[in-house]
Amino acid sequence: MTFETNKDVLDWFEKQPRALTDEFIDQIPWNEVRNYRFDERLVPVLMYMRDIEILTDMYHQELLRTPTGKDPIISKFMERWGVEEITHGELLNRFLNEAGFETSDEWKEEITGSVSRYYHLYARMLTSFTNCVGKSFTATHMAYGTINELSAAQSYRRLIQLADHPVLTTILKGIIREESVHTHFYLSVARLELRNNNFAQKIARFVIEKFWNPVGSGARPEDLTNYTIATLFGDTEGLEWIDRLVTRRVQDLPGFDGVTKITDRIAQIGHETNVREFGLADA
Repeated sequence: MTFETNKDVLDWFEKQPRALTDEFIDQIPWNEVRNYRFDERLVPVLMYMRDIEILTDMYHQELLRTPTGKDPIISKFMERWGVEEITHGELLNRFLNEAGFETSDEWKEEITGSVSRYYHLYARMLTSFTNCVGKSFTATHMAYGTINELSAAQSYRRLIQLADHPVLTTILKGIIREESVHTHFYLSVARLELRNNNFAQKIARFVIEKFWNPVGSGARPEDLTNYTIATLFGDTEGLEWIDRLVTRRVQDLPGFDGVTKITDRIAQIGHETNVREFGLADA
């Protein structure tokens, strides 16, 4: 499917039905969660994923201070995007509780309150920079969002494989369907914003190659971020997964030919974490 304008992308997006309807959620067999083993080493991974989904509102508020967030088309998308991402986090948290890993009643407030002052200061500085660049930075935001949504979907797919838990699989497949719609929006708008705009291409490529880190970096503790990355993608199969399903798709964006930052950064995190935690020189 190809689009000529950002409005065309929004029109397509608004026609896509939600996967995680009330009916879908009501039919999740929550009472069966404890019938299947859930590997405790995956608990921090699931918590990290939950946290990132819940922090979507923080990212949304940051973006609203930029020309990208003030764009009426992107803003309209983000209103629904924010609601859906929060639902993802709530479902993951409920699964944790049903599996016996109980969280507090104030878990959302605890997540948002734990974000460091340094992160908020950095976000403010980045916002000031993007406001100086203006509308041309929208392509960078959309490219960044494309990478993060692609990475999120593949993280969930990888978790399905590693956890092998039927109820979690049902939940994650529903989340993936919504993440896939988000990905298509970001990817399509990024392509339109980059197309025939050499300045936007140069900025976007520079920012991704110099500054991209996995979603949640800075907002969550570094050791938790690295543990999650190493657990999901720290072996040869996981890295190939990222390269094939994220990096190569990003390389198709105008101006991104040959960009390997995503694969390179994931490989670096996986290698360093495996050496530090397990003494493995080659995972």
